[in-house]
Amino acid sequence: MTIRLQIEEDVGCIEIARPERKNALTTRMYGELADALGSCGGNDAVRAIVLRGAPTVFCAGNDIHDFLQPPSTSEATISRFMKALIEQEKPVIAAVNGAAVGIGTTMLMHCDLVYAADDAMFSMPFVSLGICPEFGSSVLVPLAAGYHKAAEKLLFGEPISAEEAVEMGLVNRLLPPGGVLEYAMHQARRFRALPPGAVRETKRLLKSGWRAAVQAAIDDELRSVMRLLATPESREALSAFLERRKPDFARAVSSAAKNA
Repeated sequence: MTIRLQIEEDVGCIEIARPERKNALTTRMYGELADALGSCGGNDAVRAIVLRGAPTVFCAGNDIHDFLQPPSTSEATISRFMKALIEQEKPVIAAVNGAAVGIGTTMLMHCDLVYAADDAMFSMPFVSLGICPEFGSSVLVPLAAGYHKAAEKLLFGEPISAEEAVEMGLVNRLLPPGGVLEYAMHQARRFRALPPGAVRETKRLLKSGWRAAVQAAIDDELRSVMRLLATPESREALSAFLERRKPDFARAVSSAAKNA
């Protein structure tokens, strides 16, 4: 299993466990994440959920090889994961060590609390791969960090240091790498002393102001991603990434025009 769920007393701990591929997500893993979130949500004994990666990497984004396969069920499975996280009524706490790339960063915006190592690194390199932001990040990043900072990070895909992630409102607190999970679990256990109904209602109210806008953005982003994936620019960007070379967008567009 590349997604592991362990119930520790009243905390559901979901682990992304594919460190040999830097926890890059496949379609199957999205389905397993959705199932794990559903299991926690349906278990009355679980009061909070901790989402974690490996000690050295949280999530390197999508597995590009898997991502380039025919869509078939992938789009529906990814959407199921997104819905499971967005609609989760119980508090979700992320414990981030190492790199959080692409959806590894954007999924954090749907968590309620985010604790990260002081050497963690975040990035959303969508444009450099010939696609666009996803998972509501075109709304949530500007909401947290302001339009101009969001534009800088989303247009250029610049890495975001741990300190900058706190300044941008993406992370609650930084900790030494070895203490991130322990602190996240400590925070999760604090919910055992709080009335679960009031916690759920407070979470709902906190997100109600922009829930509709985020869902509309997710739908719009997904349509745009699927459209952009079919363009010469995106094919060139993804091929260059896999071949570990610099992309040549001018040549890709010119070649496509000649073959049209």
